[in-house]
Amino acid sequence: MDGFTIGTKGNFLETVNFENNLEFSLISRGDGVEILHQSIEEGKLFYVYPSDNPKSLEFYYILSGEVECETDNKKYRLGPEDYFSARGLKEPIYFTALSKVTLLCVFTEQTFVHISKDITSLMEITKQVELKDRYTHKHNDRVANYSVKIAKKLKLSKEQLENLTVAATLHDIGKIHVPIEILNKPGRLTDEEFEIIKKHPIDGAKMVKDSYYHEIAPIIEQHHERINGTGYPYGLSGDDILLEARIIAVSDTFDAMTEDRVYRKGSREQIAIDELRRLAGSHYDKDVVAAFEQILKEEGRIS
Repeated sequence: MDGFTIGTKGNFLETVNFENNLEFSLISRGDGVEILHQSIEEGKLFYVYPSDNPKSLEFYYILSGEVECETDNKKYRLGPEDYFSARGLKEPIYFTALSKVTLLCVFTEQTFVHISKDITSLMEITKQVELKDRYTHKHNDRVANYSVKIAKKLKLSKEQLENLTVAATLHDIGKIHVPIEILNKPGRLTDEEFEIIKKHPIDGAKMVKDSYYHEIAPIIEQHHERINGTGYPYGLSGDDILLEARIIAVSDTFDAMTEDRVYRKGSREQIAIDELRRLAGSHYDKDVVAAFEQILKEEGRIS
């Protein structure tokens, strides 16, 4: 009848999937309020950050799974039928999914429209890149996780955090234009092949500049630049490189060093961070490397 709606399990108005580990589904909307179903895979980081509107409310009810968060120097572990909310938040709150988690979310500001239109098509391209480049499976996800942890340590602003999260996930999207035989070549690339690889930051930036996420184009474009000007595509140096791009550079390099390739085994995490520390100040941002090293120590991954 008019004014009454019944929904069945899995029947959503629209769904957006971030690489199969973070999924938003719109259940209902009206009068500026949105009700969403959110699914987060085990180990995934996510966060609640301050809104530009201090009167807006974000409410999250845990349907299944467990999460951990830290606030006011206390750690909290939350499970089914627990909930958390944010209104007038001053600092971001970071969460880790301890298992696969499903949430029921109520937002008093439109949120879904900002992620639904453009991100679906862009994420589909990143999936195609991972299918082409079999040695970077879940690489984007790991780089995004490392980058968010570093951002937390460096206390980035809400806007920087938002942009960094999406840019880290999409940083290699331009590789869709790189021939598969180059992406999967087991040996050293020729100069001509490397020139093709060096185009992927520019191609990636072009792919997002006309989307809702146009602000992240420079981050993607700069993620292979290096502090001393030896990076590509433009040879930028120092503070001419965006902080978000400098964070992705460290996260990207660490993951590349620690994951197996057809032509070599991945390095131990201690060896990888030692190499990043050796190159801090010349290739990589000293503060970013120091923050990442502290994170790995806190997680017990290095001594």
